Amino acid sequence: MNPLRDSALIETRRHFFGRAATGIGAAALGSLLGAELPGATSGAAANGASMGGLAGLPHFAPRAKRIIYLFMSGAPSQLDMWDYKPKMQDWFDKDLPDSVRNGQRITTMTSGQKRFPIAPSIFKFARHGQHGAWVSELLPHTAGVVDDLAVIKTVNTEAINHDPAITYIQTGSQLPGRPSTGAWLSYGLGSLNRNLPAFVVLHSTVNGGFGGQALYARLWGAGFLSTRHQGVSLRSTGDPVLYLSNPDGMSAKMRRRMLDELDRLNRERYAEVGDPEIQSRIAQYEMAYRMQTSVPELTDISNETERTLEMYGPEVKKPGTFAANCLLARRLAERGVRFTQVFIRQWDQHGNLPKDIRRQCGIIDQPCAALINDLKQRGMLDDTLVVWGGEFGRTIYCQGGLTKTNYGRDHHPRCFTKWLAGGGVKPGMVYGETDDFSYNVQENPVHIHDLNATLLHCLGVNHEQLTFRYQGRDFRLTDVHGQVVNDILA
Repeated sequence: MNPLRDSALIETRRHFFGRAATGIGAAALGSLLGAELPGATSGAAANGASMGGLAGLPHFAPRAKRIIYLFMSGAPSQLDMWDYKPKMQDWFDKDLPDSVRNGQRITTMTSGQKRFPIAPSIFKFARHGQHGAWVSELLPHTAGVVDDLAVIKTVNTEAINHDPAITYIQTGSQLPGRPSTGAWLSYGLGSLNRNLPAFVVLHSTVNGGFGGQALYARLWGAGFLSTRHQGVSLRSTGDPVLYLSNPDGMSAKMRRRMLDELDRLNRERYAEVGDPEIQSRIAQYEMAYRMQTSVPELTDISNETERTLEMYGPEVKKPGTFAANCLLARRLAERGVRFTQVFIRQWDQHGNLPKDIRRQCGIIDQPCAALINDLKQRGMLDDTLVVWGGEFGRTIYCQGGLTKTNYGRDHHPRCFTKWLAGGGVKPGMVYGETDDFSYNVQENPVHIHDLNATLLHCLGVNHEQLTFRYQGRDFRLTDVHGQVVNDILA
């Protein structure tokens, strides 16, 4: 071994690729960074246009400018909330017919059960809205805005366990490593605000903690895209972003001078080796500097009216609660954040479902309805797409012991419910139909690739054309699948 020779060879390779990158590659990179480079003006944002993003996007006139995605991690039971199956009352404790399951895969948590007894929902359903959509008693506030929703009962996926299922619906692949939906939108469409990230993630507490299935940062990561497209996760305690505040003894003027010197060093290094991640680092440092002013203003809700706060419910003033995050999502939307992901966990109800789902619905019902009404009264619902749902659904058969008042449900990927509102979606409709057991799709299936294709379409993006070449292949959010669900579009 010769360390000096090895080091010289490495430097030679760096210089070669660096010189290559500073040619055509650098020009392309500059077009991607666009107005997000330090010193750029904010005029584009002021005029309602995007900064950064790819040339030629959006592909066509968008109906939505932004998305707020309310993600129920753990998989809420469609049978107890949205997919009304009154015939199942006569099937209590009877075995699920083999002809319904038809040999379909089940999880290891119930595969050892000797039987699969039917567990009808104990909750009452009623028709709501002009079109008479069935909604459970668990969701009285959401039932009040059902005329603004497009309820899809036939969403389906191949993934049957939580981590691959959440990874799949967020990134288009069950395997980690792909960019998340928000990262794709940041990459393709850029930002509407130079002082806040294009993609923000909010985590909601339940009873003072998080619990439930773990959520890994790769779910809002950038994968093989530039790291500046990854989601920025805001914290509910202390500084919303770690190290956002200047440390003791550091003035704003000193921080600005330090960043200017760091910028100079980074640019010298980029000129030498041409690593695009150096440009990402420059942009991220500058964004962090601007966020020192924009984030405290964002999270200060003292200027909200009491009427607005009351609309979101009693927990809205507690940072980190789902209610507080729904209000924060509206404030982020107002400020031009392209994609806001609001997570809430603890929907994984394999046992004691009636008690647990009452608690969860009590947490999310009023804030969800408030978010729809708040956006609507501000004239923002037309160009803001709100999405609600989890990674898969729940089985009609019981996991564990079954009584008239208590049951659990296992994972069920074959059909589950999501709803969309605003941003180019038809209001007041229910789409798709499942069989009497909410086990199989009977009409109008919507695969998660179809759902993601439709979300991109609402933002003016052809999902087949938003691609990134990596390791010799063109990747996209919908992989090689997906059809836009035109029937739900206004």
